[in-house]
Amino acid sequence: MTTSVLIHVVISLLGIASGFAVTFGLIAGKRLDGWTALFLTTTVLTSVTGFFLPAHKILPSHIIGAISLVVLALAIFARYIRHLEDGWRTTYVVSSILALYFNVFVLVVQSFMKVPALKALAPTQSEPPFAIAQSVVLVLFIVLGTAAVKRFRLETLSTVAAVSR
Repeated sequence: MTTSVLIHVVISLLGIASGFAVTFGLIAGKRLDGWTALFLTTTVLTSVTGFFLPAHKILPSHIIGAISLVVLALAIFARYIRHLEDGWRTTYVVSSILALYFNVFVLVVQSFMKVPALKALAPTQSEPPFAIAQSVVLVLFIVLGTAAVKRFRLETLSTVAAVSR
């Protein structure tokens, strides 16, 4: 493993770990400003550093990285420019969860490519174990995203109601 790949992997894992902290914070109705800054920064860096890794052609991971950067720009705009006002709160939650999903999706792909036991189960990534793993990840993120949107919005409504009393 080259130094650039190691740095990319460490940044990616930090992004994923902090992303789950942010996600569970959203579900608890909390903003977790420090975790959010870490998540957004490391997730942007994950996509950016991915473009500098050796590749002879554009790969699906490059396309996901580009889409992720657009989604992250939306999350950053909603969070830091629009300050989670009105519909921007939901935009922030959805785009943050989606950016985390992209990172976990790529983690699963890379795991099936690089971990010998997983590669043996799905050498071409068209086998059932790979499809099952990605399906479980997708369902998990749909559940987490739905809960985060509902709970983070409800926290705002209860805060507004408490302030107006």
